[in-house]
Amino acid sequence: MKLFLAMDLRQNLVVHGKSGQRATYKPLDWGFSPTAEPLGFIKAIRPGFLYIADLDRIEGTGSHDAIVRQCAREVGCCFVDRGCHSPSDFLEGENIVNIVGTETGGRNMSRYHGGVLSIDVKDGLVIPCGKEPVDVLASAQNWDFDGAVLLNVSAVGTEQGIDPQLLEKMRSAYDRQLFYGGGVATVSDLEIISHSGFDGAIISTALHRGIVPIEWIRRGSCC
Repeated sequence: MKLFLAMDLRQNLVVHGKSGQRATYKPLDWGFSPTAEPLGFIKAIRPGFLYIADLDRIEGTGSHDAIVRQCAREVGCCFVDRGCHSPSDFLEGENIVNIVGTETGGRNMSRYHGGVLSIDVKDGLVIPCGKEPVDVLASAQNWDFDGAVLLNVSAVGTEQGIDPQLLEKMRSAYDRQLFYGGGVATVSDLEIISHSGFDGAIISTALHRGIVPIEWIRRGSCC
């Protein structure tokens, strides 16, 4: 199973927080990198695969396009969520795979071609539509994305763990590539995600706390 390092960007720094409460996110000045400067952060950790959330662009306060392109060139594949509102928001660049989140992508997801759908979940329901994640995944079978991420925003940074039954239900609803992010706390959680048939997981806190080996992040795989 592939393993992606999550990196949130705000005001030209790597930041860290919990549960999608973005106003409380602070520079990630602890963990495996001696710096929160994005390119230095990537060069210190040397991940095989990367997931970038450009919080400034998602919130409409700026963007990190140049930094994203620099970081993407350092890895084998870089998922990028920059708050796409339409297909014209896709970012071109080496190793970049655009993420279209339900939070910002709009009601008509059939207008996107390529990239990866992010099913953004808070308190068990997809935002902003309020539907069950499994129902949105079923609809996504008819959309032209290359795969999907089930992103449990409420669990980000909390290390609250994984619900195996929920994962199996999600996997059975979607037959393309499927990734999971949010709340991964232990190596056992990664094993559950893998055994549920997911193609990859997105982690951050579990790495920086030394729970998941950095060697796994560097090779971009586990389990």
